Amino acid sequence: MITIDLAGKTGLVFGVANQKSLAWAIARRLHEAGADLAFAYQGERLKERVEGLAKELPRPSPLFQCDVTRDEDVASVCSQVGAKFGKIDYLVHSIAFARKEDLEGDFLATSREGFRTALDISAYSLIGIAREAAPLMEKAGGSIVTLTYMASQRVVPSYNVMGTAKAALEHSVRQLAYELGPRRIRVNAISAGPVSTLSARGISGFLDMLHVSRDKAPLGRNIEPGEVGDAALFLLSHLGSGVTGEILYVDAGYSIMGT
Repeated sequence: MITIDLAGKTGLVFGVANQKSLAWAIARRLHEAGADLAFAYQGERLKERVEGLAKELPRPSPLFQCDVTRDEDVASVCSQVGAKFGKIDYLVHSIAFARKEDLEGDFLATSREGFRTALDISAYSLIGIAREAAPLMEKAGGSIVTLTYMASQRVVPSYNVMGTAKAALEHSVRQLAYELGPRRIRVNAISAGPVSTLSARGISGFLDMLHVSRDKAPLGRNIEPGEVGDAALFLLSHLGSGVTGEILYVDAGYSIMGT
């Protein structure tokens, strides 16, 4: 029997917002398998929520505030995690943001600043975090997982500039996998079907996305956050040791459908 025992491993998780976050589903799976965790959260607004969730875990999990648009914040978080645990084995990147006005109306109306903001926070942040975390991962090897969506490849009305950001994120996964491979660091992404998370509810027409995905998917249903957690556990653990640079679809099969 194949077991996943992550005792003695350390994971750094970016992007938990509440109990419905995909990052939280992944964190729970890692913790259940024995990994120690640290959480990076954005701003005081989310601190209380993340703090409350972290307290639900049997083992203590330190929290660090981090604005991923500030290189010094990213460097500080990785440095503090390294000082506490001595290494980082797993990195979870579940960060995405676009201004509300850039997720409504026409893509043609996207402002230069809105484009920059979406790409900076949703895609460049993976590069910046990976750069700071890599020295703490390469000694024993490590694994990075980020979250994407099929709007990177297709037009999804109202997803607008976030689709562009996800396309950039997916290319970053491949490029980082190539460059970090010699350092024994794997980089992959999970393309999850629509899930009712805090960020997803900010997308106009999200309920329609849920219904269409459910009706067209071969499995005839929407996915559950825990299924994304299971897929991430596979990719992050030794079970995924031969996988890097890949986009793994966890969407009940919706992405294979032509109509």
